Amino acid sequence: MNGFFAVLVLVAIGLFVSFKKPLVDKSREIKQKYSTQLDKLWSIQNDAIKKKNYQRAEKALLMVLRVDERNAVAYNRLGMLFAKQQDYEDAIECFEIAQSLAPSASSFHNVGLVYMEVGDYEKAALAMEQAMKLEENSAFRHISYAQVLEKLGNRKLMIEELEKAVELEPTPQILRILASVYDDDDRRQLAGSLRSRATQLDKSPRNRKTIAQPNKMPL
Repeated sequence: MNGFFAVLVLVAIGLFVSFKKPLVDKSREIKQKYSTQLDKLWSIQNDAIKKKNYQRAEKALLMVLRVDERNAVAYNRLGMLFAKQQDYEDAIECFEIAQSLAPSASSFHNVGLVYMEVGDYEKAALAMEQAMKLEENSAFRHISYAQVLEKLGNRKLMIEELEKAVELEPTPQILRILASVYDDDDRRQLAGSLRSRATQLDKSPRNRKTIAQPNKMPL
């Protein structure tokens, strides 16, 4: 079971970049004045991430924040960049600033993942609870929260969260995670039923596309 969790959480951190230019939330006057400069900086950042040149990407994001110091998207992106490099202290600081500027499910979830990486499961649980309040219909958020609950020893609530994830998105991966949990609880019949569903979905050409593109962290 832990193997499935690990894969999905690594996917979450690994797929932290969306190569679409984020919106710059500033007044119309500032947008007009600095639009060209900001567009160029975001382009530099995206290109640097593609090339795994994280130092250049970091510099571009810091320049964005010099021009637009209250850009929550830039702080969130910078936090994910630090997390990618295992600089968790700076990552947490950036996510918390992003939350203070523009609370979002993404920033709460991201900081929850970082707290989980450093072993602060209480704070990870609180952050992920906030993320789900803002966006409760995300199977991936429920799975991540379930992993934290497992670390905290709250098995009953962990199972409930995985069951919610299956209701929201019954993919083969999620079905097998819950089946493994049911196995541990000697609920063999339920586990077998879930695995049968997963096998049937595996055979579906349409579902194979879903497997090739796992859940992404919203940005």
